[in-house]
Amino acid sequence: MNPTFEASDNVPIRILLVDNDPDHARAMAESLERVGYTCVIATGGPEGCREIEQQTFDVVVTDLVMNEVDGMGVLKQARELLPECEVIMVTGHATVPKAVEAMQEGAFNFLEKPITPKRLQAVTEKAVESVRLRLQNIELNQRLDERFGFENLIYSSSSMQGVVERLKRIAPTDAGVLITGETGTGKDVVAQAIHQNSPRKKKPFVALNTGAVAEHLVESELFGHTKGAFTDAITDRVGKFEYANGGTLFLDEVGDMPMSTQIKLLRVLEERKITRVGDNKPIDVNVRVIAATNKDLEKDIEEGRFRSDLYYRLKVVTVHLDPLSSRRDDIIPLADHFRKQANRRNHKQVKGFSPALTKWLFNFEWKGNIRQLKNVVESMVVLDIDGVLDLDDVSPDFSDDAPPSPTVNSDEMSSLVGMSLRDIERWAIEQTLKISNGNREETAQILGISERNLYRKLKEFDLK
Repeated sequence: MNPTFEASDNVPIRILLVDNDPDHARAMAESLERVGYTCVIATGGPEGCREIEQQTFDVVVTDLVMNEVDGMGVLKQARELLPECEVIMVTGHATVPKAVEAMQEGAFNFLEKPITPKRLQAVTEKAVESVRLRLQNIELNQRLDERFGFENLIYSSSSMQGVVERLKRIAPTDAGVLITGETGTGKDVVAQAIHQNSPRKKKPFVALNTGAVAEHLVESELFGHTKGAFTDAITDRVGKFEYANGGTLFLDEVGDMPMSTQIKLLRVLEERKITRVGDNKPIDVNVRVIAATNKDLEKDIEEGRFRSDLYYRLKVVTVHLDPLSSRRDDIIPLADHFRKQANRRNHKQVKGFSPALTKWLFNFEWKGNIRQLKNVVESMVVLDIDGVLDLDDVSPDFSDDAPPSPTVNSDEMSSLVGMSLRDIERWAIEQTLKISNGNREETAQILGISERNLYRKLKEFDLK
């Protein structure tokens, strides 16, 4: 079977043929089955409507003129019960105007009798392509929801809890957002989460790292250019603003944008119009801009490297992401998430982290933040041979940076002074549960007690 005739990897395209003339219906079915479609025949409008009620179809081919229930009735039924389905009308010459009316009501196309097999196959294939594209968009949005829905963001710290609560208030609006934080803290993920939870989610999300584009090409990337606008402009080019129209444009490392481009970006944000490089014709755009930077833009403004008017235009709302070393409660949940991702990507079955590695991960400084953590975990998964990650799986590159055994900082030490042994014991269990991501077996191993003893202590201290 031709793979283009499948709605997904394993489900073949199903077609309903509705016609008062059984011979004509069978002839159409034979023509479509020859190229790999699965066909069901209904000899009349009422039977066609019953089939639509009881089964699922990707395409409906129906005669327009029929007794009792005509093609318009079949179209209405399909629109209501099978919204992803495409309907093709079959009509005689005298009823072509009626078929055009049907297209205005949602029909995909019409076929005028007599119908040749090639014409039927060609129009049906176009309808199938439309269905397949719609299904792919639905599946893509579902995958994006799964990945970037707020409930699927990976965190445990109170710091990120506050960020997520803020994002929930920001996303439904159309306000511009400035995301700040060190490189690798997840600014791009937050930007996509805002888009995916906004009214613009079905429109494009377009990202541009302005720091990674040559200075003389930034304007072309943003606004597009016309043929001949500069030496290498051999064709017209659509810029990121046009491509993102109706959706969201994410400008990463916006602090690296040239001053000349900053002026033009400010004008675009205020006027909602762009002009391609080399052209004079303005083009209307409707784009939500989310910007991100790892720089101190207020300091850059003082030193003349960033425009204050653009800064305040971008930061209608701000979101700050702390470095990973400041939200250690997120380290183990994130590491475990990256382990599962790496397992899927590399066809591995690594079950988890040893207690010693868990402590190492929790205490490491992670100067590269989440990005560094992800790369380290994936590297360990790829190289692992025994199904459990341990210190021997850590790359030698990190040996000089490896932290000492878990320590308590001076503030925590001071807070423990004067506490009862019972309170210190409770504190130790709580902290160890955090670094083990709630894994009781690992917690017991780290503390050097039995799981039964740990369970008793959890009940005694009323710890969840």
